[in-house]
Amino acid sequence: MKKICVFGAGTIGMSLARMLYNSGNEVLVWSAKEEDKIACETTRRQKNLPGMIIPDGIHFTLDMEEACRDRDLLVFAIPSVYLRATAAKAKPYVRDGQIIADLGKGLESGSMKTLSQVLKEELNKDGRHEHVRVVALSGPTHAEEIARDMPSAIVSACEDMEAAEYVQDVFMNTCMRVYTNADVIGVELCGALKNVIALACGIASGIGCGDNARAALITRGMAEIRRLGLRVGCMEQTFAGLAGIGDLIVTATSEHSRNNRCGKLIGQGRSVEEAVKEVGQVVEGLNALPAAMEMAAKYEVEMPITAALNAIVHDNADPVDVVAMLMGRKKKSEIEPDALNAFFEQKKEERIQAARVRK
Repeated sequence: MKKICVFGAGTIGMSLARMLYNSGNEVLVWSAKEEDKIACETTRRQKNLPGMIIPDGIHFTLDMEEACRDRDLLVFAIPSVYLRATAAKAKPYVRDGQIIADLGKGLESGSMKTLSQVLKEELNKDGRHEHVRVVALSGPTHAEEIARDMPSAIVSACEDMEAAEYVQDVFMNTCMRVYTNADVIGVELCGALKNVIALACGIASGIGCGDNARAALITRGMAEIRRLGLRVGCMEQTFAGLAGIGDLIVTATSEHSRNNRCGKLIGQGRSVEEAVKEVGQVVEGLNALPAAMEMAAKYEVEMPITAALNAIVHDNADPVDVVAMLMGRKKKSEIEPDALNAFFEQKKEERIQAARVRK
């Protein structure tokens, strides 16, 4: 049995708190909002997961010191825009060497840092948290299905493989399969940028595009994410994994996806503000979009779908016109020049070798 505190009483925090408790752990949930704490305690329900019962053994607190004291694992399920401030509040009470699992999917605008980098930087501002180990947990894991014990799979990513495997062991059970990955930046980049592409998919659906367009946006969207990720030194296999294409597929197609729903509302004519209000929860794709644009410019990576979404969200471009612009872009090969040249060189060498054998 592990002593665990989950930070955040939202859907993903509460669904995983229940799962971890049912796996035999002692679970405490820290909430930033007193009204959320009281509601969960008294009704044993999370308002956005009405079918899930919160076990009586899960306790709640508003006290940051109590949340951090003597915990084997801290699990952060905090929206990206609040993560740094929450880490700053926790810093006095987090022990050096603590293992932290972060479930957030976003990028910090301005700094372009991933959320694990934000956590480590903020916690170590006092110079006393150099050995905190942050593990990124990411993958196709909608809270609505975790809350119903439906089979799911996720990635535990950290360059410290001992920490990644520790989190893997804690989260692994009959309804959650956990894989490890050392490419923590790649996993987090996928987790943030798939929300951007899912927004674009939702907008396309909202203006009347069909399955063909959605599949094209998912595929070419992943090409954008991969291009950027490889440029910053990520592993190529990450983009074909659960945190990459797996999470992008579910976020761009599922009825549970906030980003997909928000995009669809924008496509149907709502303003961004109206769409977010109607969704009623944090839409992380909108939060990640500025950092995505900053990274594309800094690393000189072409990201046309991301740029098209930015034009809709921030420049009030008409989604129908933006789709026409994307469809009218200059023709190109699906395979990038370096890979294409390498393929032809390989085939040329194979033909030479075959000719030698025949002689």
